[in-house]
Amino acid sequence: MIVAGLIIIAGVAFGLRQITRNTEPGGGNAGHGVVSAVPVTAAIAAKQDVPDIINAIGSVQSIDSVSIFPRVTGAIQKIEFSPGQDVKQNQEMFLIDPRPYQAALDQAKAQLAHDQGVLAEAQMDLQRYKTLEQQKSIAGQQAQDQAYVVEQDQGTVQLDHANVETAQLNLDYCHIAAPVSGRAGTLLVDLGNLVGPPSGATSSAASAAATSTGQTTSSSLISITQLQPIYVSFSVPQNALDQIKRNQAAGPLEVDAYSQAGKLLEKGKLAVIDNQVNTSTGTVTMQATFANADESLWPGEFVRVALITETRQNVVTVPPPAVMAGPNGSYVYVIGANDQVKRVGVEVTARQRTIAVIGKGLSGGERVVTDGQYRLDNGTKVAIRQAAGPAAPASTEAQAQ
Repeated sequence: MIVAGLIIIAGVAFGLRQITRNTEPGGGNAGHGVVSAVPVTAAIAAKQDVPDIINAIGSVQSIDSVSIFPRVTGAIQKIEFSPGQDVKQNQEMFLIDPRPYQAALDQAKAQLAHDQGVLAEAQMDLQRYKTLEQQKSIAGQQAQDQAYVVEQDQGTVQLDHANVETAQLNLDYCHIAAPVSGRAGTLLVDLGNLVGPPSGATSSAASAAATSTGQTTSSSLISITQLQPIYVSFSVPQNALDQIKRNQAAGPLEVDAYSQAGKLLEKGKLAVIDNQVNTSTGTVTMQATFANADESLWPGEFVRVALITETRQNVVTVPPPAVMAGPNGSYVYVIGANDQVKRVGVEVTARQRTIAVIGKGLSGGERVVTDGQYRLDNGTKVAIRQAAGPAAPASTEAQAQ
């Protein structure tokens, strides 16, 4: 029993000694003067220029896109291009059989020549009648009637001139040229097809040709789409409209177009701001113009758009993980010279993928904690296990992703 009592007393004494050691400053290392520190990662609050970017989904649209229809009826005699080929404005593409229209022009010219002869004869008679009237050889009424005949013949000649112009115009319409420069699409007719205007109205010469050849095709012959330059249309929230209009007035804003994978396709400029807000979506439609020199943008394609509204000059930025949310607002932990942290309230004016822009609370150059904040409080000593450099602003490509 004595031995058992001594063992119990020794155990109690050992336990009290351990409790006393654990309550001393520095824990079990108090005798060596070592104070434990909380490991954290940190970064530098930097000053830099940061662009304000609005991201949107846009669709590529051609500035000029036309479908070509014939204006006269006739059989296609020549196709003078290849589908998918780039064509220039006024380049001839189709030739409709011109023979009926050449014959109609010849007929109109012949009629004009005949009526001009009749007019010349009437004018000569009028001069003779006027002379006889002055000599009192004929009645004045006869000379006046001849004057009316001359006026009628003059009207007939004017009508003949109009008929010649119409016939010449129909003949010119047989040569179908590209109204704009661009890329030709798929061919919708074949050589020898009989084509005609969509309205079905044809000249008498064309009607005679149609009756012997077959049914007239009045659909589009081909479409031409302009690729250089090209539009990208997109919509932005209406609350950004005032900022965009203000900065656009100083100079066209930059617009970057990206593929769905985030690859930069082309840089362009904002060209059009729509004149009204879409009431159903609360957005405003805008169009940017791109040179599209390498044809990386294709009509009908969907792209990601980054509109740079303005660039904030020399603002303080930190990595987004450094900013914590508290009951009194946002804050960061700033590491002092003695590696002790201090909680500092901040105002975040903008956020991007890799940075947070600080409007108030930091002046730049401070070390801020980016990981491990949940174990910190004012005055906590930290051990920086990883120090990162200043946060870099996200590129428009990164933000588009």
